[in-house]
Amino acid sequence: MSEDNPLAPPPWLNAPPVGPYPYEESHDLRVGPKLHPTLDGLLPYVGVWRGRGRGGYPTIEDFDYAQEIRISHDGRPFLFYESRAWILDEQSRPVRPAGREVGWWRPVLAGERATDELEALMTTPTGVMELHIGKRKGTQLEFVTDAVVRTSTAKAVSAGHRLFGIVEGALLYAQEMAAVGQPLSPHLSARLTRVAG
Repeated sequence: MSEDNPLAPPPWLNAPPVGPYPYEESHDLRVGPKLHPTLDGLLPYVGVWRGRGRGGYPTIEDFDYAQEIRISHDGRPFLFYESRAWILDEQSRPVRPAGREVGWWRPVLAGERATDELEALMTTPTGVMELHIGKRKGTQLEFVTDAVVRTSTAKAVSAGHRLFGIVEGALLYAQEMAAVGQPLSPHLSARLTRVAG
């Protein structure tokens, strides 16, 4: 559209097709783009992790689950986080898909240098988005919710607290949640081992 001819087609309308996304993202530090230097403190988390966990909440029965977490980067100063979980029966067989989550972790910068403070945005397909503020201490990360946004049909989640740590090469985490009228209560905990990266 231009001032001379406000009804002219936009310049992209007849442009040639584009190829696939041209930039690499990697969960393996040996290939792909170089890790942004502000992410050095989060380097131990980059990879694909798989393992088992136990879940529960005051309003539901306890359950066992399996989970895969992929933490990757594309050379910019943030990490991409993706989690998929599935419920297990007593014989460790898959029963059904469970929670999914995607998000981004990024260090808070002081000039060009990363501090030990972190920001994380976590989103679920069930309509809940959590903004977390965190701290890094060695290989331990602690996040607390700063804000929770949810759709009108989402579960009434109001707060969360998460601890992540790398312990003897494994990724361990515990998650607390305040939801459906309950105070902050234990919800999920798991131990995952690196399977790629």
